[in-house]
Amino acid sequence: MLNTLAVLMAAVSMAQTQPNAGETPRGMPRATRAEVYASGAMAATSHPLATQAALEVMRAGGSALDGAIAANACLGLMEPTGCGVGGDLFALVWDPGTGRLHGYNGSGRAPAGLTIKAVTSRGLEKIPAAGVLPVTVPGCVDGWFALHERFGRVPMGVVLGPAIGYAREGFPMAPEIARAWALSVRRFESYPNFRTTFTIDGRSPRAGEVWKNPGLSATYQRIAEVGREGFYTGVTAETIGSFLAEQGGFLSAADLAGHRGEWVEPASANYRGYDVWEIPPNGQGIAALQILKILEGFDLKAMGWGSADHVHAFVEAKKLAFEDRGRYYADPGLVKVPVKRLISGEYAAERRGLIEMGAAAKAVEPGAIPSGADTIYLTTADASGMMVSLIQSNYRGMGSGMVPPGLGFMLQNRGEQFSLDPEHPNALEPGKRPFHTIIPAFITKDGTPWMSFGVMGGAMQPQGHAQVVINLVDFGMSLQQAGDAPRIHHDGSTEPVGVRASPMRDGGVLNLEAGFPAETVRELERRGHTIKPAPTAVFGGYQAIRRLAGGVYEGASESRKDGHAGGY
Repeated sequence: MLNTLAVLMAAVSMAQTQPNAGETPRGMPRATRAEVYASGAMAATSHPLATQAALEVMRAGGSALDGAIAANACLGLMEPTGCGVGGDLFALVWDPGTGRLHGYNGSGRAPAGLTIKAVTSRGLEKIPAAGVLPVTVPGCVDGWFALHERFGRVPMGVVLGPAIGYAREGFPMAPEIARAWALSVRRFESYPNFRTTFTIDGRSPRAGEVWKNPGLSATYQRIAEVGREGFYTGVTAETIGSFLAEQGGFLSAADLAGHRGEWVEPASANYRGYDVWEIPPNGQGIAALQILKILEGFDLKAMGWGSADHVHAFVEAKKLAFEDRGRYYADPGLVKVPVKRLISGEYAAERRGLIEMGAAAKAVEPGAIPSGADTIYLTTADASGMMVSLIQSNYRGMGSGMVPPGLGFMLQNRGEQFSLDPEHPNALEPGKRPFHTIIPAFITKDGTPWMSFGVMGGAMQPQGHAQVVINLVDFGMSLQQAGDAPRIHHDGSTEPVGVRASPMRDGGVLNLEAGFPAETVRELERRGHTIKPAPTAVFGGYQAIRRLAGGVYEGASESRKDGHAGGY
């Protein structure tokens, strides 16, 4: 216990006070930097050069959506440890023309030839994290073009121009990404084409060292010239299909050619007068809404940020929401997902009644519903009022380890999330979309846009979304402060959600980021929580843009990463 306290009591350096916000109340965390303000355009991403690329494209006449794609393409080059065109994409777009929020699900499907029997016949009890079996159709590029067709203002050649140039000419490596890259090299160095694509003489690029990716530059150039078919048919698709076939895989050129993402109606729940929006399943976004609706019945403000009651209530609400997540969230095209019921106030009240404030729950079950980590997040906004919340990922770090020759990117391993239990809602089926962790978020107030934000990082994402909302709404934090505040992370299982055989037992493990009071830690342990330290990466990465009166945007960026919020 003393060792735990020593780790958790380490102070987070938060030296800068909030501009124009007065004194930070006693006991509340401070922000590490000031927010950024601009009225022409704003971008917040996990790499400064990606943020600048978004602003460059918007200055050239592009919309917030154009800027978002430009940043995403740069991040696929600059931060392949979390994203790339080998992965999937989800987005929420506030369109000032229609005065409403639009949702896009850009997740890919399982190959037509991949079945449960094909996996189990290899002596496997679950889909592995790497290799050919977890590879699903990459939905990112299709998502770019679907979104661009509706909301873009400049040609894709202009949008992809910065990324093409950086891939060809090179750019200096950022420090946090360099550290993650080194870990990826140790993991994937024996996989085909990895060393030639992602290393310098067998090692990872170092911070400040110039990195080029000519293969990705050519792939991006082909997409810019030919369009989405430059990825899903022709040289790129044929190279992917042939390579995977040689490796004994299932994803084919025909699977790529048949892919299409879909526009979806975003799901929302009201939290103390603010409407919080998420993409519905097959993603996990509504888990954040479930957590918030359960917590709406507690007076968190009176409890105080960082108190044992605040942390305990949050963790117990998370446990309840995540058991539903493991039981009900799946591809709605093939399984009926009771979204309306799960995020309702009535259901939240039922689940809230199971929380005991004096003791941590060791085991909880999914609610009774009638029949019936790696990621990047970015957000952009423009002078017209358009705001984009976009998230994109290869799933576990760089992905599957499968690097098609000469293309400059790795394919995702999202299929690892499928269950091999044929009775599970998330069971593997040909052409089915797996459960997804990546989720963009948005908040409206009285029918108008208030904030675009996200917290990247596997199962941390809905937990992070809920904490950001609570920090802003209940505790009155500033935009930067809400992201810098020490975070709570609870893990109830070591398995991906789709393969879990049973609900949580023994209460799981609670990770508290440095900065929570020592008395909070002691009291939580007394209530039965198992508390362990965790690396910074567990707690995710935050980007946000808030719309203020008079058309001014306020931007904030994650202090735990290489991120940057900028505007003009």
